[in-house]
Amino acid sequence: MTLPANGTPDFDTRWPGQLAAIDMGSNSFRLEIGQLHQGRYRRVDYLKETVRLGAGLDSNGFLTEEAVLRGLACLARFAQRLKGYAPQQIRAVATQTLREARNRDAFLARAQTVLGRPIEVISGREEARLIYAGVARLQPSNVPRLVIDIGGRSTEMILGQGRKPLRAESFQVGSVSLSMRYFGDGRITEQAFRAAQVAAGAELEEALEPFAPVHWHEALGSSGTVGAVSQLLAASGISDGRITAEGLRWLIERCLHAGRVDRLDLPGLKEDRRAVIAGGLAILYTLAANFGIDVLQPARGALRQGVIFDLDERLHATALEQDGHDIRDATVRELQRRFMVDTQQAQRVSTIAERLYEQAQPRAGREARRELLWACALHEMGMMVSHHDHHRHSAYLVAHADAPGFSQSQQRRVADLVLGQRGGLRKVEASLAQETFAWQVLCLRLAIIKCHARGQVRADVLSLARSGTQASLDFPADWSALHPRTLFLLHEEAQAWSRGGVLKLALRG
Repeated sequence: MTLPANGTPDFDTRWPGQLAAIDMGSNSFRLEIGQLHQGRYRRVDYLKETVRLGAGLDSNGFLTEEAVLRGLACLARFAQRLKGYAPQQIRAVATQTLREARNRDAFLARAQTVLGRPIEVISGREEARLIYAGVARLQPSNVPRLVIDIGGRSTEMILGQGRKPLRAESFQVGSVSLSMRYFGDGRITEQAFRAAQVAAGAELEEALEPFAPVHWHEALGSSGTVGAVSQLLAASGISDGRITAEGLRWLIERCLHAGRVDRLDLPGLKEDRRAVIAGGLAILYTLAANFGIDVLQPARGALRQGVIFDLDERLHATALEQDGHDIRDATVRELQRRFMVDTQQAQRVSTIAERLYEQAQPRAGREARRELLWACALHEMGMMVSHHDHHRHSAYLVAHADAPGFSQSQQRRVADLVLGQRGGLRKVEASLAQETFAWQVLCLRLAIIKCHARGQVRADVLSLARSGTQASLDFPADWSALHPRTLFLLHEEAQAWSRGGVLKLALRG
């Protein structure tokens, strides 16, 4: 990979400089291909398909096979469009429906096979952060602003100024879920609208103070629902595309006059929006009435562009070999500060673990190495809760803390590494089936043993070699004679690996 001047890193690809984002939303799947040059963004291609994945969640929280097949068929078409792109040029993210789905892992396994690359399930706050990144870059302003994105099963609200999000939240109410619940029989009534607005208001009530008008000067709406309503108002001559309470009341009256979803006849209403427009209007009117939004302007930029901008920043940090330029590194540092981690000990463990991992896995991917280092940095987070079983507290905190930049799946992998840092291996038995994880956790455990005295250590004493699934740890005989406690712990570690795991550990010293 090379880094051209003021450009995006190049790969062995047919399409140098281009980046692609796949947004697997609850209503639609979107593919955006763009190019950044000297800070300016140019769209290369955009594909959108109405998949209604969110409508495919049954009463028990499982995706139906019909919904799964719709999603897989769309991803297969996206994969065809992305032929010739290097894996590093593409990032796929999934949102609320897959945060909820109880069978998401089974779906992701099939979806990743079809797409040919990993899919990241991102948290609601991470989704909000990326939405703001897209809006802030494509519609820059230094005015304090409120950005709203109404999706199929969630609504994101973000306060920010310039490119910096100051507060980002996600609420579990969206146009698809609300439409299914209150307009699912196809009828549109005043009673249903009132009930939908009460339900939306109940979900959004906790946001009333933090997102009050005193905190912002302009309100922008991103993505599908806002865009659809804006187009309806403009096509009907009600406004120039700006959304107001008056315009929303007019649209609601038109829906009530139609009486049924299938009778809706509004200029500019696309067929893929017909079934979910009533729920979207209920959320928008609730927001306008309760948050003092006189005018909501449709925004340029959305989640998919935010994903591309975030991917570009990661690639630049990689090309320049500057880990600290990745927002995930800033997140780890903030977690260390918040939970008062002993950063000197964390650094000692990181130094040893990284050295061992490079010896045993010289061809490991950069993300695998970084996951190990993040686990080293955070392995003692749980000390703030209790010294007893601190690894379990640490793992829980890593898995559940707000962690900007991390997908839920990557956050969970780091948490599993932290959980496996000490004690028996059965608690991470499922993850140990993956050889990459096994080598990561072995190096973490060995580094913690080496640094158990919490003093200065020599990084060059231990050497780790790999032969298939056999790990051999070498150390000088004179060193082991001077460190009997460490030697004892290393023998205990070899015994632990003999009882479980895909690796076996031999000591040679």
